[in-house]
Amino acid sequence: MSGGEAAHSASSSDRIVRAFARFIGAGYLFYLLLLLPNIVSFAGYLWAWWTPVAVATVFGSGLWLGAAGIRGDSRLIRTVAAIAATAYLGAALTWPLAWVGQPSPDRAGFWLVLFPGLAALAAAVAWPAGLAVGYLLVATVAVQVFNQSAHTDQVNGPLLPDVLFAVVFSLLFVAAAVMALRTGRILDDTRAASHEAAAHAARATARAVERKRFAALIHDHVMATLLSAARLGTDPSVSRQAKHAIVRLDELRHPAPDVDFDAGSTVTHLRTSATASAPTVVVCADLDPAAIPVSLPAEAVRTIGAAVSEAVRNSMLHAGEKADRSVTVRIRPGQLEVEVLDNGRGFDVCAVSPHRLGVAVSIVGRLRQLPGGDAVVESQPGRGTRVLLSWRANA
Repeated sequence: MSGGEAAHSASSSDRIVRAFARFIGAGYLFYLLLLLPNIVSFAGYLWAWWTPVAVATVFGSGLWLGAAGIRGDSRLIRTVAAIAATAYLGAALTWPLAWVGQPSPDRAGFWLVLFPGLAALAAAVAWPAGLAVGYLLVATVAVQVFNQSAHTDQVNGPLLPDVLFAVVFSLLFVAAAVMALRTGRILDDTRAASHEAAAHAARATARAVERKRFAALIHDHVMATLLSAARLGTDPSVSRQAKHAIVRLDELRHPAPDVDFDAGSTVTHLRTSATASAPTVVVCADLDPAAIPVSLPAEAVRTIGAAVSEAVRNSMLHAGEKADRSVTVRIRPGQLEVEVLDNGRGFDVCAVSPHRLGVAVSIVGRLRQLPGGDAVVESQPGRGTRVLLSWRANA
């Protein structure tokens, strides 16, 4: 079974259809066993071949419907239900033609008159609600009228009350079936609409995330490289920064595989990210022996690496030429921290505009969008800057 067929078979409407098919099939089996004496007693009033054929077609199709409800799909069930409804109506309409005896003095009704509602349930499964109700009216009136003509006047009751009672009694079950089937279809439509809305929201979120990622890439690498070129001219650091920017741009077309990082590759990646903007920056690794071997998600390592690159670049631009800088990588079981320090000019964190991409988006915003990620920026004028980037598993 394909994925689409599996989803279709699991729908609410299909489950309700199968449940009704099994219920109707059980009802046909019950009536067959209950009405066997009645079938035998009335067989003498009809053509010899009619009773076996009618019993086989009416009850055989009903039992087939029950069997289809166990393993069949909804299309097969509706087809068999239509056959069962047609078989009952065909037997009801041919019954007077096959009658060859005198009116019966037996007070028991002819066996077909005792379950038109069950056949109408099959019609409700097979056809639209209006057609099923019309079927019920035609079948019930036909069997009641023919039942009156098949009995003597002494045992017949008033026709109209019998017809009304049979119609109203059967209509209750048919209406319940129609409402249940309609509810299943409504649930399926609601589910499909919800899935479509969720897919639309997911696409919109993905587009927004991609736009933010692209904006961060342009800010962190392209604009930063252009600003450095404007300030430093042909300095070798600008060349290294430009090569790093080209590598990051190439990753848009050929993303790196999402393979987890071990402790060594994590330190290497973060050192590369830090030295792309400041080749002389000191990068230290603080590894807990219990964390080796360690497996860190690629998304976490790359996100922190991008934020480290931006933090170091900001330090190079604003801390001052004489400032000392250091990057410390700490790896613990289920935890990664990177601390970027400088003893430069510093700044008032509260005075930074939330629209500044460097701190608000490329550092703090980037980490807080990472599940388990966080970023803290601490600085005061004249007292340097500390940026703490962290990720914790199951945070």
